[in-house]
Amino acid sequence: MTSRFTELGIDCHDPERLAAFWCEVLGFTVIDRSAGKVEIGSWVPTVEDVRARQMPPTLLFTRVPEGKTVKNRLHLDVSPVDGSTEDEVRRLLDLGATRADVGQGPDRNWVVMADPEGNEFCVLRTLAPQE
Repeated sequence: MTSRFTELGIDCHDPERLAAFWCEVLGFTVIDRSAGKVEIGSWVPTVEDVRARQMPPTLLFTRVPEGKTVKNRLHLDVSPVDGSTEDEVRRLLDLGATRADVGQGPDRNWVVMADPEGNEFCVLRTLAPQE
């Protein structure tokens, strides 16, 4: 008996805004909306697909009244696939991300950022083909 990692829930003040940001970051689309919730993903999950194999999880943004108060205990890491890490950081800044300092120090090969509601995430090394 096993379970599947099917979605990651993210509490936020504005699910529509945060879902739109992450859709742009990841190339996802909105796959479901309900009162105070927006789910995005790279695919539309079906019970048959999930039971057959592990599929990429979706992200579910849920409206909550309280704000973020401390560093995330769980965060997303993203890897650019068609440009440099520096180019991706610039693109994400243009989308509304900010640089974040969580005590990572100066010698690192990733960039810590925060989404428009302050949730930290990391931009890792590029996976783009090297010329």
